[in-house]
Amino acid sequence: MQLVVERMLASEGIKRVELGRDEFTKRVWEWKEKYGGTITNQIKRLGASCDWTKEHFTLDDQLSRAVVEAFVRLHERGLIYQGSYMVNWSPHLQTAVSDLEVEYSEESGTLYHIKYRVAGGSRSDYLTVATTRPETLFGDVAIAVHPQDDRYSKYVGMMAIVPMTYGRHVPIISDKNVDKDFGTGVLKISPGHDHNDYLLARKFGLPILNVMNKDGTLNKVAGLYCGLDRFEARKKLWADLEETGLAVKKEAHTLRVPRSQRGGEIIEPLVSKQWFMTMEPLAEKALRAVEKGDLTIIPERFEKIYNHWLSNIKDWCISRQLWWGHRIPVWYIVGKNPEEDYIVARNADEAHEQAHKKYGKGVEIYQDPDVLDTWFSSALWPFSTLGWPDETAEDFKRFYPTTMLETGHDILFFWVARMVMLGIEFTGTVPFSYIYLHGLIRDSQGRKMSKTLGNVIDPLDTIKEFGTDALRFTLALGTAGQDLNLSTERLTSNKAFTNKLWNAGKFILQNLPTQNDSQSWKSILSYEFEKEDCLLKLPLPECWIVSELHSLIDVVTASYDKFFFGDVGRDIYNFFWGDFADWYIEASKARLYQSGGNSVALAQAVLLYVFENILKLLHPFMPFVTEELWQALPHRKEALIISPWPQILLPRQAGAVKKFENLKLLTKAIRNARAEYSVEPAKRISASIVASEEVNQYISEEKEVLALLTRLDLHNVHFANAPPGNVDQSVHLVAGEGLEAYLPLADMVDISAELQRLSKRLTKMKTEYDGFIARLNSPSFVEKAPEDIVRGVREKADEAKEKIALTEKRLSLLRSTVPVPDC
Repeated sequence: MQLVVERMLASEGIKRVELGRDEFTKRVWEWKEKYGGTITNQIKRLGASCDWTKEHFTLDDQLSRAVVEAFVRLHERGLIYQGSYMVNWSPHLQTAVSDLEVEYSEESGTLYHIKYRVAGGSRSDYLTVATTRPETLFGDVAIAVHPQDDRYSKYVGMMAIVPMTYGRHVPIISDKNVDKDFGTGVLKISPGHDHNDYLLARKFGLPILNVMNKDGTLNKVAGLYCGLDRFEARKKLWADLEETGLAVKKEAHTLRVPRSQRGGEIIEPLVSKQWFMTMEPLAEKALRAVEKGDLTIIPERFEKIYNHWLSNIKDWCISRQLWWGHRIPVWYIVGKNPEEDYIVARNADEAHEQAHKKYGKGVEIYQDPDVLDTWFSSALWPFSTLGWPDETAEDFKRFYPTTMLETGHDILFFWVARMVMLGIEFTGTVPFSYIYLHGLIRDSQGRKMSKTLGNVIDPLDTIKEFGTDALRFTLALGTAGQDLNLSTERLTSNKAFTNKLWNAGKFILQNLPTQNDSQSWKSILSYEFEKEDCLLKLPLPECWIVSELHSLIDVVTASYDKFFFGDVGRDIYNFFWGDFADWYIEASKARLYQSGGNSVALAQAVLLYVFENILKLLHPFMPFVTEELWQALPHRKEALIISPWPQILLPRQAGAVKKFENLKLLTKAIRNARAEYSVEPAKRISASIVASEEVNQYISEEKEVLALLTRLDLHNVHFANAPPGNVDQSVHLVAGEGLEAYLPLADMVDISAELQRLSKRLTKMKTEYDGFIARLNSPSFVEKAPEDIVRGVREKADEAKEKIALTEKRLSLLRSTVPVPDC
């Protein structure tokens, strides 16, 4: 937040130091009041059913007290300490940042080769150092080579002269960690500006020399280059090295550049006095929590990443040289060494009291100007928001620990692991039992969203165009831990799904009796589909859809329990659209509009039963449209969001499912034949169904449904166990094993017109086919054309040949139906 406000002030030509700490903090609070609710409003619009009266901000009084208490307790336990160590420094923000806030990118750069003369040697005695950051040579304290590098072994123990430092000498040492094959095999050691050099300096007892100011300019150690920006100093230094003959060469080199995740600037390693937190003992407990099964990470593959990070964890630099945040609760004594004399207290009064006891009444104290890393307070969030450190608070007793944390995989270490560590440290238990890591939302091309690329998607704009439910459903279909490419096509598809659900609801509502028609409602509500004896008495379509619904409830409930949310969404989608809307709603029209009597009440009961259960299963994904439809249904006693979850392990009839699948296969075969012969949609045709007696029995019982779904002439649908007499004048369909149909051609097409049309079509296809064959028979084409082009032509020829064969077969069938005139 500080970075955002600093940018805003910079656009007005104002720097925060010009405002002072209090005025700057005031400006940040003003910004927070104006824009801080943006994300909350987005979450509300997305349908998060939170108790918004319990919303917290990290600097709320209660949370601030928790942060101070945590710091004090950790310090008392010896887990927080102060010291000067190598940190990642942000020159623009002028603050330390944690290792996790540094992102490395592969970038084009330069490798500079520089001569370091050997003291006391001839002009030919020098070592060439290859470095990507020549401006740090003012901080060199040694030159290192590999002990087995014969090129330089004679110089080990001697002194080298650091260029442009008026003859400053540094020792030439050997260390096996020097890479003989990188650059020249000679390493300059600048422990004040490189993490690895810092470790080497501590190993050999070398001094640490800092050449850089906090703003990224060089300090007085750099001599004539003092005051220059680090990158300007690099240019000037190289020019001076060339002029003095100490520049050997420079060459292009791919660098691994550390950049600040917050501002994007290049991070500078610097030795700085900071507050640190010892992490190893906390990490051990967090590792054991996963090992013992107290904590489960989903998806499982992230468990290895979690374990690896915690097993190799470094102490956490928790202080930040910023003005916005939780002030570090440390006070220093005026006139005393701040590294040795300081007081950790919960507030200023307590600090004064301790200071008076230890140093006398007249002592003056001042608070550490730094603030804590924002992730320090975030790590306390699961319990600080519930009243901790007051563990008797009602919310803490009721809600801690919670069941699940759901968050992005990119903050597994920033936030999640730290919540686990501090949760165990302060409460003795993990803050949650499950960690569900979702993927990141990327654009349609798979790119990370950024203002630079101009591909940032505002969820509120997406909601305006596609609706909240469509957006939620699209996001929820993603796989745990896997990034999701958000495209217009996906959103459009799921908006269509929402509309389909709405239209299904409208159809059902229009076909239900009025609410005051008590007799009809008595009939509808008399069906108890949860009972097996009721299910067994149902006709085939109804028994099929109810059985499939009961199976869906079991599968979906199991997937919800396993957090397989993508599977849940896909299964409900396929059932609703593929089974209920496309098949049962259409089949129900035979009951509603043609059968009359008890069949109407049955269809109404089944439509209502299946639809209300679909709404329940789908509600977590699409809360708005499902709640609206639910409350529009008659006799709703409570809101959908608090209605009971559907029962599991309800009866289903596998036999009915198999039988209806046969009916579906027959329907599809007849529909395909109609489409193939371009039969007018409204035209009714005859059909002879040939199957065993058992199959014919259950198919014939649903003759009205079959006729409705396939536009058959209800009075000319015949069932038999042998083919009809006009086989040679019919289209023969094999719908499934032991289930066939014969459709008289005369019912489907104008035979003479169709003969003429197909003959023309056949001539055209043969011409195209001959063209393909001619190209393939040409040696110049086959030998010179690219392989994929030749393969494409060959595939087109095969496809054309197949179409010719089918057309000839159809022509032959049609000609066989034309009567031959008597001579």
